Amino acid sequence: MPSKLSATEIIDRVRTGASTAGRVFGEPIERDGVTVVPVAVIRGGGGGGAGSGTPADADKPEGEGSGGGFGFTAHPAGVYVIRDGDAHWRPALNVNRIIAGGQLLALAAVLVAGAVLRRRR
Repeated sequence: MPSKLSATEIIDRVRTGASTAGRVFGEPIERDGVTVVPVAVIRGGGGGGAGSGTPADADKPEGEGSGGGFGFTAHPAGVYVIRDGDAHWRPALNVNRIIAGGQLLALAAVLVAGAVLRRRR
């Protein structure tokens, strides 16, 4: 049976394992004299908790406690392309973000156009 870890121990293990340069920079890929190094944006967060007995003047004299929580995301940022000793950055293109931005811009334009037309009446 696995041993129980405290919330602090879990967060420390995740923090040290998840936030290394190896997670941000992927393994280099070499083909035909060109080296490509993938790069990602890593974000993480954690939580914790604890518990103990209640004060003497509390309504419930028993102790209890709990805790936990962790979040982790990784998104491609782009690649470094190394050819003949020169390194060039090639950013990743997030098409979903571009589409969402275009939709927000279109919505703003419709709302502004509606407000302008109402004022002209």
